[in-house]
Amino acid sequence: MVAAYGLLLLNIMLLVAGQTVWKIGLDRLGGLHLHNAMQVLTSPWIVSGVFLYGLATLLWLAVLSRLPLSTAYPLQSLAYVFALLLAWLLFGEAIPPNRWIGAGIILAGVFVIGMK
Repeated sequence: MVAAYGLLLLNIMLLVAGQTVWKIGLDRLGGLHLHNAMQVLTSPWIVSGVFLYGLATLLWLAVLSRLPLSTAYPLQSLAYVFALLLAWLLFGEAIPPNRWIGAGIILAGVFVIGMK
């Protein structure tokens, strides 16, 4: 059972890493527009994010084979909290109080769901 939660945590980390490299790639290319769509789709950053998402999907299948969906899926909401922290730390995004409060509520929900 501990291994299943480890796989879930790795899944979450890969999802957040994929989103992060997509954000970096899009920032470097000035966003996605009609004139640069092929450049975006072939960017190493975007391709790397797709690869990370593919790995996350394989791990998700392993998680679903070991944990109930009603446990695993809500716990995956930790990705929102980790992404918020990375947005703040890596991209210098200003995080308003309501988002910090929302992240705290998610953490409380994860705690409640994780209780046995």
